[in-house]
Amino acid sequence: MITIDPQAAEPAFEQLRQQVAGQVDSGELRPGDKLPTVRTLATELGLAPNTVARAYRELEASGIVDTRGRSGTFVSGNKQGSAARQAAADYVAKARALGLSDAETIELLTRTLGRTGTS
Repeated sequence: MITIDPQAAEPAFEQLRQQVAGQVDSGELRPGDKLPTVRTLATELGLAPNTVARAYRELEASGIVDTRGRSGTFVSGNKQGSAARQAAADYVAKARALGLSDAETIELLTRTLGRTGTS
């Protein structure tokens, strides 16, 4: 069950994103499970459809869900890949918040990988 707290500091789309991601991590939502449509979930939660759509886009960008056109949005089957994509998205967001360019961000990552001996 997803609940949105209108008094919370986080915007509604972020609350929704976090709760779906948490349900995937806990196993409550499993790979292949279909999420409600944007309109259905927006109606259930009393949100604008664009708010739910943004949460779904961010979940997709982090690899937690896959959108398959008119077929709907489904939980991704690759949890390790999902976690890695989320970590990468978090890194990029943090680097941008620090004012780094994309080139500087990639260079820093490349140098860090070289120091750890990973290939």
